[in-house]
Amino acid sequence: MIDDIVAEMGPLFIKGVFSKKTTYRFLVDGQTISFTMDADSFSVEHGAGTGEADCTCQTSEQMFRKIWFKGYKPGIMDFMGGAIKSNAPMLLPLFLRAFGKVPA
Repeated sequence: MIDDIVAEMGPLFIKGVFSKKTTYRFLVDGQTISFTMDADSFSVEHGAGTGEADCTCQTSEQMFRKIWFKGYKPGIMDFMGGAIKSNAPMLLPLFLRAFGKVPA
């Protein structure tokens, strides 16, 4: 599932969304993948990566697919109920915006 999303990302990336280097770490059903974004590019690293992530997010594959492929917009109950756990939930929409998944 993660590989499907990563394969789709390259042509979707929108330059200029990030003004500074930002690292995201996703844990999806036991798989960890890290993304480092800046104004002009992004890189992907399978596994926990090195260093501190600005935003970590843990969720199920089902929820991640729903958000990425179906445009689902998580609400407060998704976080309060534990379907999505994040140390910086306000950074998550920025990640999606960088790939055209939410409007600017």
